Amino acid sequence: MKSSRESVVRSSRSERVLVIMAKAPRPGAVKTRLTPSLPLQAVVAFYRCLLEDTLALARSLGSVEVAIMCPDSDVNELARLAGNEASVVAQKGEGLAAGLTSVFAHFAEGHQRRTIAFNSDSPHLPRSVLEDAFETLAAHDVVVGPTYDGGYYLVGAKASHPTLFAHDGMGTSSALDRLLSRARALELSVGFAAPFYDIDVVDDLTRLAEELRQAPAKAPRTAAWLKEWGHAVAQLRTGTGER
Repeated sequence: MKSSRESVVRSSRSERVLVIMAKAPRPGAVKTRLTPSLPLQAVVAFYRCLLEDTLALARSLGSVEVAIMCPDSDVNELARLAGNEASVVAQKGEGLAAGLTSVFAHFAEGHQRRTIAFNSDSPHLPRSVLEDAFETLAAHDVVVGPTYDGGYYLVGAKASHPTLFAHDGMGTSSALDRLLSRARALELSVGFAAPFYDIDVVDDLTRLAEELRQAPAKAPRTAAWLKEWGHAVAQLRTGTGER
């Protein structure tokens, strides 16, 4: 296993790049808003399932280079998890804003490739949404996929815009508004992907459980985890579970 900033690359160079923003599945580092409600190791296992299913979703697209962007300390662990399914690249700097800036500096700058970064907890996202986002990006400087809570699960560009991702507001209900405000200031045209939801709190988890109960093939690893922990999740939703 390489200890450098990138692991082996499976895909040949493509004009479309899909980058998963990820962390190594470690206790206390992932899905922390769920840890007061569920056992720590269960949350870690859940995140790993989400990430593996999201990686499978990304690889299901044709003619796309798949990569993972992560903190430097997570490169080796995520490279082992990804195998030859994706390149793994260490971001420069700390936090999500630095990670997103690193995505476009690394993959888009100087190449004019359509590059999209999206959440590692998105295996339930329809493949058509990603395909449509790439098409939207062909006609705009930036594409954004809004979440229902005021954030965004996806952002794409064809060049690096270092000031597009400021350090304030990431992960908050104003994140989307702040991003759009900065895009306007940079005079960038913005197109939109379909609104969707990500998995942050118990309500998101119960929504995902119902979706995958009806269509487990969308995300089989995550569906299996939800089948094992479904009773505990249902108790949390009704307020009868232990904290």
